[in-house]
Amino acid sequence: MGSPESEGLATPEPAATPGGGERVLVVEDDRAALIGLTELITAWGFVTEGAVDGEEALRKITTFRPGIVVSDLVMPRLDGLALLRALHDQLRDISVIILTAQGTVETAVDAIKEGAYDYVTKPVDPQRLEILLSKVVERHQTLREVKQLRRQLRDQGSFGRIVGNTPAIRKLYRVIEQAAPTAASVLIWGESGTGKELVAQTIHQLSQRGQQPFVAINCAAIPETLLESEIFGHEKGAFTGAVDRRQGCFELAHRGTLLLDEIAEMVPSTQVKLLRVLQERTFRRIGGQREQAVDVRIIAATNTNPTEAVQKGKLREDLYYRLNVFSIELPPLRERHEDIPLLVQTFLGEFNARNAKAVSAVHPDAMRVLERYPWPGNIRELRNVIERAVILAPGEFIEVSHVPPAMLETREVQREESTLTLRPGMSVDEAETELIKLTLQHTGFNKTRAAETLGISLKTLHNKLNRLKLRDAEK
Repeated sequence: MGSPESEGLATPEPAATPGGGERVLVVEDDRAALIGLTELITAWGFVTEGAVDGEEALRKITTFRPGIVVSDLVMPRLDGLALLRALHDQLRDISVIILTAQGTVETAVDAIKEGAYDYVTKPVDPQRLEILLSKVVERHQTLREVKQLRRQLRDQGSFGRIVGNTPAIRKLYRVIEQAAPTAASVLIWGESGTGKELVAQTIHQLSQRGQQPFVAINCAAIPETLLESEIFGHEKGAFTGAVDRRQGCFELAHRGTLLLDEIAEMVPSTQVKLLRVLQERTFRRIGGQREQAVDVRIIAATNTNPTEAVQKGKLREDLYYRLNVFSIELPPLRERHEDIPLLVQTFLGEFNARNAKAVSAVHPDAMRVLERYPWPGNIRELRNVIERAVILAPGEFIEVSHVPPAMLETREVQREESTLTLRPGMSVDEAETELIKLTLQHTGFNKTRAAETLGISLKTLHNKLNRLKLRDAEK
């Protein structure tokens, strides 16, 4: 194999910085230069592999799994810029260093805009290349530490400000971690009070836009006549009462994230305009003549099932598909009762600090009340209950007497209704009938919730009601 000097590299001093076993894929169509580079980088403690063009590099990346790619810019078949673009979705895990001749430095700068880590001009200065590789190793170590921190947070039952340790919440953590680094739109849905805005804020904070604005607007809380102005802004005199020019949410959230809460409550005409902004990345203020470019990540939220909202005509189908790149369903609190102690402890810390109190725990009897309550208002309701209890508690424990009386009444009703009696000789149909009756009573005869509680589809529940002649069970 040729030495680095014989392959057109600048005269090197032997490098001392170890690569720590990091994998480097060298892509160079000049085979002599390829051999010289791989030998040099290997001597620095890296594990290396070579490829003669971008197409071979893409094949080797799937098996060799490098953390760093050092690629020539000008190559036959698939050049360095095309390779970089093919790796676009993997650039958080793979750092690309471009090799370029003096005549193509401008293109190398374009490559950095496309996501390359940096470039090195030919003939390669080994010292500069070694320094760059060392910096990349440090970057990867930092990223691994961040991932480890996130993993530890999840293991302790929290992810940012989201608290929980049940399988459904752990799944939520994984989706957030996948969605956050991207620029993709996200659609969050779940019952009122399940924490949709908190999830949106967490996605924003963990994204590259985390230091930019996060703007939230509730589409259901603003009159239809004003919603379009709130979103897009307006020019002075655009309509009666428009005494000044006003920026809308898109302008306020430029380079950041815009949360459109209760998206299904937006009127169809405004949905059409929103879809156009998402497609064109430009908008126009009401009464304005000029199109303005905007860089905003959209997160939408709704408290209804989005597919049902589309079927009912409340949400445009084309807008739904544009928003639904990542779909996140938040479980209601009644389906994650095991998380209640964690949530309670979090709220205790918050409200102790706010009210100068020293409540350290919830008495076991009071905790049983909290864990058995169905929480129709979800986490928001639990938070309010704990805030009230912290204020009422004179000592270090929250007692049953500090829980709202309505929750105790609900517990008594449940105790009266929730007895399922199985007798020897009872048929399977009879047992199933009693179970369905009990579940319907528990859910207030909400068949959708009853089906979810029973772990069956709504259609299956209706079939069972018909078969067991329980059509009138709620009467």
